[in-house]
Amino acid sequence: MKVVMAQRILRANDQVAKENRERLQRLTTVNLISSPGAGKTTLLEKTIAALKGDVVISVVEGDIYTTRDAERIAGQGADVVQVNTEGLCHLDANMVGRALDHLNLAGTDLIVIENVGNLVCPAEFDLGEDYKVAVLSVTEGGDKPAKYPLVFRQSHAAVINKSDLIPYTDFDLETVTREIMTINPDLEIFVISARTGEGLEKWCAWLRDRVREKKN
Repeated sequence: MKVVMAQRILRANDQVAKENRERLQRLTTVNLISSPGAGKTTLLEKTIAALKGDVVISVVEGDIYTTRDAERIAGQGADVVQVNTEGLCHLDANMVGRALDHLNLAGTDLIVIENVGNLVCPAEFDLGEDYKVAVLSVTEGGDKPAKYPLVFRQSHAAVINKSDLIPYTDFDLETVTREIMTINPDLEIFVISARTGEGLEKWCAWLRDRVREKKN
């Protein structure tokens, strides 16, 4: 019987992530992490549209099956590669590295990796990104930061999405924000409705600043 230690798997992944990071050293790379249905793809569609003509975005789209999300992103005119994990609950650095081979990196300012919908596994795998961003939907309930603290601890920003639905839920924005800040006091928090565009401007400004910093 052979035993493969998880630590060795992560160490191998970290080496590839380092290679990805070196390859992307002139580009800003953001890894979006959320549970299924939090609205990552809609947020990404609206972000691409809002930054069009200002920031060129290319996308690595992670999903277990189908190309539906990649088709939506392509509809916004962005260069996109779909990665189907066929059962795996996260992207790893090797998958992302292979996807980068198919993107026009020379003509890109910002790479967005839309990870597989999951708040557990994606937090453990470095993909070579500059920033992890946790996306939380108000319809999921306010207990997610406390139940899944690792992703919020490792993230540089958090998006609380579907804010237009707060009046129809028991989501307590003040309490959730306080819990997130307890886990990670340095986290930038954006309260957004990707559907209506509320709060999108501040999120896009944060992305512009990250792109500008990397180029300088």
